[in-house]
Amino acid sequence: MRRPWSVSERSGHGTHASRTGGRSDGNGWRVSTMDQSLYPQWNIEAARKRKELAPGPLAAFKAFSDAVFADGALPKKTKQLIAVAVAHVTQCPYCIHGHTSEALKSGATEEEIMEAIWVAAEMRAGAAYAHSMLAIETMKHSQD
Repeated sequence: MRRPWSVSERSGHGTHASRTGGRSDGNGWRVSTMDQSLYPQWNIEAARKRKELAPGPLAAFKAFSDAVFADGALPKKTKQLIAVAVAHVTQCPYCIHGHTSEALKSGATEEEIMEAIWVAAEMRAGAAYAHSMLAIETMKHSQD
């Protein structure tokens, strides 16, 4: 079962939430009050409301997601590692937690997950460097 996790960390590992008190979401995660104000915790009422407001698109998206993450030319584990990396680039906390959990369930190791995150970091940094060409071209033309 894929669940969009709230912004939180596993309790008891020196996390912000455990240092500041936080609270448990009932699933072994500690959620700090600050995090909740930015990213509300998943709840059944909100899930029901989303389904009520747009049942067709929700069903289509679920089918799409299931098809995308099914074993194919790439195994589920690889797809989940890609999703973890992309979630870090898009900075979606729900996606980070959900896809990290799914990657682990699919057999990914903690080392593989961290390596995927480093690939994402390099791509994000590399893109910033590559785009410096735009600034260089602008500077060159502004001197004309």
